[in-house]
Amino acid sequence: MPNPSQQKAMNEYQTALQSMQEGQYEKARVLFEKLAAEGPSEVGDRVRVYLAACQRQMQRTGLSFESDEERYDYAISLLNTGLYAEARAQFEGILEGNPGADYAFYGLAILESMTGQAELCLQHLATAIELNPRNRIQARTDSDFQDMADDPRFTELLYPEVP
Repeated sequence: MPNPSQQKAMNEYQTALQSMQEGQYEKARVLFEKLAAEGPSEVGDRVRVYLAACQRQMQRTGLSFESDEERYDYAISLLNTGLYAEARAQFEGILEGNPGADYAFYGLAILESMTGQAELCLQHLATAIELNPRNRIQARTDSDFQDMADDPRFTELLYPEVP
């Protein structure tokens, strides 16, 4: 029976492997580095191999964008392929550099709608509309909000003139 610290290390090892398999190389790299420094010696060789693989993948897939709009397009492509965490990271990255990017809030609203997060969807969409009122018109016909169509708060946000 492994002691608690060995069990914790093995759990971190499994989490790192899963992150790597999901393409979350930075997250996996951090965990593998910790394991390389503090983990049990019996997994040391494997940890170093996986760490090197993560670093290679990160170098190979290093992303750079000419503009926030290009980054937004990439985020939408991630969203359309079901890579929600990665899409969220891209939208949030846009907002870090440009807190007034209404289209990033709109993208987050779509993501929240698709993942069943109604409250967050409404918050992000309200911000997108506040920053750019044309987003209200676009959202009225956007099929990505189909899961929100029956929510009266959504209808009120899109049609505020209707009592």
